[in-house]
Amino acid sequence: MKIINTIFNCMQQIRVLKFLVLLFITLLGIACSTPGSKQLVFVGTYTGRGSDGIYAYRFNPANGDLKPIGLVAKTENPSFITIDPAGQFLYSVNETDSFQHKPGGAVSVFAINKGSGKLSLLQQISSLGAAPAHLSLDQSGRYLMVANYNGGNAAVFPVGRDGKLGQQTAFNQDAGSGPNANRQAGPHAHFIQATNDNRYVMIADLGIDKVLKFRFNADNGKLIPADSGFVNLNPGSGPRHLAFSPSGKFVYVLNELNSTITWFSFESEAGMMQKKQTISTLPASFMGENTAAEIAADAKGRFLYVSNRGDNSIGLFKINSEEGSLTPVEWVSTGGKTPRSFAIDPTGQWLFAANQDSDNIVLFRIDQASGQLSQTSQTVKLISPVCIKFMMHE
Repeated sequence: MKIINTIFNCMQQIRVLKFLVLLFITLLGIACSTPGSKQLVFVGTYTGRGSDGIYAYRFNPANGDLKPIGLVAKTENPSFITIDPAGQFLYSVNETDSFQHKPGGAVSVFAINKGSGKLSLLQQISSLGAAPAHLSLDQSGRYLMVANYNGGNAAVFPVGRDGKLGQQTAFNQDAGSGPNANRQAGPHAHFIQATNDNRYVMIADLGIDKVLKFRFNADNGKLIPADSGFVNLNPGSGPRHLAFSPSGKFVYVLNELNSTITWFSFESEAGMMQKKQTISTLPASFMGENTAAEIAADAKGRFLYVSNRGDNSIGLFKINSEEGSLTPVEWVSTGGKTPRSFAIDPTGQWLFAANQDSDNIVLFRIDQASGQLSQTSQTVKLISPVCIKFMMHE
């Protein structure tokens, strides 16, 4: 009997040991995949003044160390880029008015080498409209959506397992104009993105002062006009980009031409948007000319950030989590000129501001309690940076 008990106890100890080993391996895997891991940072540029395309950096969020890799893809005017959820492919607009000797811009598809950060061109196709300014993947990663600014239209393309794009599944041509003769003579689609639940797609059209809404069929990539197909913004406001709250209950529209944010409540079941508030992106003391450029909420939905070209600042607004209203907190200089874009890294600790006309990217640390920004000593020189995207790589 003693021998049997001894064997039984040994077996129990072995089971416990195996469990502890498996637990350790699991925890190690989680630790290695957390947002504290190192990141690849890709930057799209305008190529007219000496830049050659897309550049990359290695970033360590633990200490803010940023090291250049260099040019990773030579391509024309990659002014907006996005990366698939698995980190295999990078998609870029080519913001041009002609492609292959025909009117229109292009979309380029690249394979990402996670070790070197280099990009390999897999495909380049027409975006089906001139000067594509924005693209995004739906929440499943199975469809790529692109907004063509000069074309005043938007298209949806299916994504294959190899990352390449198929024949478009949807196309929408906007129509109309706005009161600003210089900027709103016709439609200018500037943004397209699926909602958090992937049930709707919204297009911000700067030229016609509207946000268009479509029901999205994720099975076939079709866009179906919603019952209330659009919401109007104030005449001459020029809606440029949208930010969705993590809860999906609020939509924040950044209006480029009059430097305002308009926020809406959003009811996903019916697709209804109700206008709640419009607030300036600028400090009351600013009296010059300005156009708003980028907008983003933090991952927890506590703070909203916007960039101002003219004031050359990032504005911070506190979000009321219950009703979505905004309260101004501060404006911080971007350390350069014309902050066309900025991005918050996956850990939520850092904000990178891309100053297009001063040819630099400036790093800010984000206070986790207040959302406030403090400029670091990290500044990267790069000609005409306009779009920043992060990717975990270890």
